[in-house]
Amino acid sequence: MLSGAQHLGRALLLCIALGAAPVAHGEPIRLMMGGMTKIVYLPAVLASQLGYFKDEGIDVQVVSGPAGIDTSTELIAGAIEGAVGFYDHTLDLQSRGQDVLSVVVLQRAAGLAELASVRTAGGRELAGAAVMKTTASNTTTNATANTATMKVARGKRLGVTGFGASTWMLTRFLLARAGVAAGDYTVVPLASDTRFVEAFEQGTIDAGMVEEPAATRLLTSGAASVVVDMRSVEDTQRWLGGPYAGACLYLRRSWMLAHRKETGKMAQALTRALRFIGTHSAEQIAAVLPPEIIGNDRAGYVRALASAQGAFSKDGLMPDGAPQTVLKVLMTAGTGLTARHVDLSKTYTNEFVKGMP
Repeated sequence: MLSGAQHLGRALLLCIALGAAPVAHGEPIRLMMGGMTKIVYLPAVLASQLGYFKDEGIDVQVVSGPAGIDTSTELIAGAIEGAVGFYDHTLDLQSRGQDVLSVVVLQRAAGLAELASVRTAGGRELAGAAVMKTTASNTTTNATANTATMKVARGKRLGVTGFGASTWMLTRFLLARAGVAAGDYTVVPLASDTRFVEAFEQGTIDAGMVEEPAATRLLTSGAASVVVDMRSVEDTQRWLGGPYAGACLYLRRSWMLAHRKETGKMAQALTRALRFIGTHSAEQIAAVLPPEIIGNDRAGYVRALASAQGAFSKDGLMPDGAPQTVLKVLMTAGTGLTARHVDLSKTYTNEFVKGMP
């Protein structure tokens, strides 16, 4: 097993030169995310690329790790100062005695889709069930149709980013709600978007939960079909039962209290990036990103970004009711977490984004 320092060293090798020059004063602030090319984490990439952190007078190094769960590990180990990952990690970590909290919410949706592979019989069965239940949802409740769809996942091989990752937790939630026990399907950890795409195309999984732009790439190529779509705010609420918080910036409380000024500056830079996303077209946003982020399929990236824009927060605030929904999802997923293990009021703060222009 790699040590915290080794994990960070590997992540720094993946660090993209986003054009922000070092700031003369102050120690560098290292922010890690589980995949810099994933659109859910775009605000942090933009804040660096557009020089917003530099404008605030802070030296922020944005680096990429293999998965969100690894980002949490690095944060607790003190190898990084901030994590750009899913809000559910703050609840999970608090239940295990770690005091971390979200300071800026980046997305009001899960930003994920469960896709079925068309290369396997199991994947085609899932895809067929999803089509049938979509038709049925016109005449019955969404909850009834959704639950029936996921029952077909019993016995299937399902790809996730990693054990303990948000993709793993949401997969467990969807199946548990459909009455499928954890031992009735096989979880396949794949870590990167590249391995997800390969697994779909080679037929080594029946389905998997992915972010954009991988989802659009797989759907456009014809290698996959949508089973569960949680990429928009409305669809996330339909599947998960209420307001949601996906990607966010979360910190150790001890670091935040010792660096309140720097925390406020990061929040300002990130909310500025959110405003940029909300006031520019997908093509205009892609124009300021380096090729390493966009990849070889520029048109596909722009399509994926355009479909994802509406899920980004406008102001960085925690949506009302979102913590309660996330807690319910975690408990239903069979993570072992219960309401008495978590004080939701301590898992986030709006202090640093409230009242920003």
